[in-house]
Amino acid sequence: MSHFMLGVDIGTTSTKTVVFTLDGQVVAQHAVEYPLLCTVPGMAEQDPLQIYDAVLASIGEAVKAAKAKAKASSGEIALVSFSAAMHSVIAIGKDNQPITNSITWADNRASLWARRIREEHDGQAIYQRTGTPIHPMSPLCKLMWLRYDHADIYARAERFVGVKEYVFFRLFGRWLVDYSIASATGLFNLQELNWDKGALALLGIDAAQLSEPVPTTHHVAGLPADVAAQLGLNSDTPFVLGANDGVLSNLGVNAIHPGQVAVTIGTSGAMRTVIDRPMTDPSGRTFCYALTQKHWVVGGPVNNGGNIFHWVRDELATAEADAARKAGVDPYDALTDIAEKVSPGAEGLLFHPYMAGERAPLWNADLRGSFFGLALHHRKEHMIRAALEGVIFNLYTILPAVEDLIGPTQRMMATGGFARSALWRQMMADIFNREVVVPQSVESSCLGAAVLGLFALGMIRSLDVISDMVGSTNRHVPIEKNVAIYERLRPIFLAIPNKLADEYRALSEFQRLSVK
Repeated sequence: MSHFMLGVDIGTTSTKTVVFTLDGQVVAQHAVEYPLLCTVPGMAEQDPLQIYDAVLASIGEAVKAAKAKAKASSGEIALVSFSAAMHSVIAIGKDNQPITNSITWADNRASLWARRIREEHDGQAIYQRTGTPIHPMSPLCKLMWLRYDHADIYARAERFVGVKEYVFFRLFGRWLVDYSIASATGLFNLQELNWDKGALALLGIDAAQLSEPVPTTHHVAGLPADVAAQLGLNSDTPFVLGANDGVLSNLGVNAIHPGQVAVTIGTSGAMRTVIDRPMTDPSGRTFCYALTQKHWVVGGPVNNGGNIFHWVRDELATAEADAARKAGVDPYDALTDIAEKVSPGAEGLLFHPYMAGERAPLWNADLRGSFFGLALHHRKEHMIRAALEGVIFNLYTILPAVEDLIGPTQRMMATGGFARSALWRQMMADIFNREVVVPQSVESSCLGAAVLGLFALGMIRSLDVISDMVGSTNRHVPIEKNVAIYERLRPIFLAIPNKLADEYRALSEFQRLSVK
């Protein structure tokens, strides 16, 4: 009799495994961190060997904890199902060994090639077929960069894979990629559910150099005996390929029905909603990624979320943060209290949070952050509030693109670290002028992966069972007087990036040449 399921999330800074009961209750969890390697400007890589070891360690320790806490046995674990970050690229050489690190979504070194694909290689047509906007995050752009700027590596590569593919190959000896991860590469034709011939021709490769695409419900078994023993699992435990972390977060917070939008702010952020067929934006503002063949997720990611609050803490409000630590107070709570004393709109101060360039809906790696409207009456507390509002204004810019595709949205499900802050939650309700609900969901991507695993194995008939696993902890409705203020400021915020496009590009180029 099976009583437990595992959701594994291979993330940007750690891999986390959560053991759930079959009705979604958390039994145990364990995370293993690894570094993000950023030794030159624009670089963001990880060691795939470290990630593989972290996957084994996180599963093994979580299973061990579940056995100790819930008296679980190996035979009671029904499945292991995976979530993973998107857009990673590893070049694989002879003997199936990596010859590069894993180049992550955050790596910006393909910026110039993204621009060339857009301008010289009909990037819009590639986007329309593949659903992945033309941006340095995309494996398509990374592979162009490798092909022309690192031709020696490109020539030695036998194949190109993502990090989840590498882990599954190490476990089961097959190169497989789920439709969800594949749909975020810029190489996968959404209508044909196969590698896009035009994208492959642009890269000078063929489908044999990529993994075999399979549904997100595809599962394999047959762990090597020594690995099974290390993990505390039976060798025949099914491993479900699962999907990418973004679409599984929607599932994990029960935002899978029309009109429901999931908004996440962690280090970065995203807005996503689920539709029943693949759909792309005529203006190229949104992504389209697979959850299942009947559930597709459209939306947009932003680079700038909690990392902005981190920058404010460490660079703008160091004295306040240090005082909070000495008083035994979380610095973020202290800074939020400071921001809360300032009226909505920060008395006419706007902050564009493009500290790391930006993805949706502008898809412009050259954008840079700025305060706009600084006057002599503004103080540090205004700057802190403007920075927090800027993150929410920036997320709002995705909403019109989403609604142009799917029609009006009603409810927003807020997740991620920011959702712990009542101030940020109310800002979101006011800036978006919509009800904001905080789901009671622990580790939404892991829970989404586990529920998708149940569906894959036929243990449930519909993904709708997630509604019985996810409650809500907080609800915020818009405050009318705040909405009026933000509606006056929002057009100003939205207009500036387009008006300064040339200046952003010139300044970005100056920084690339100046910052070593």
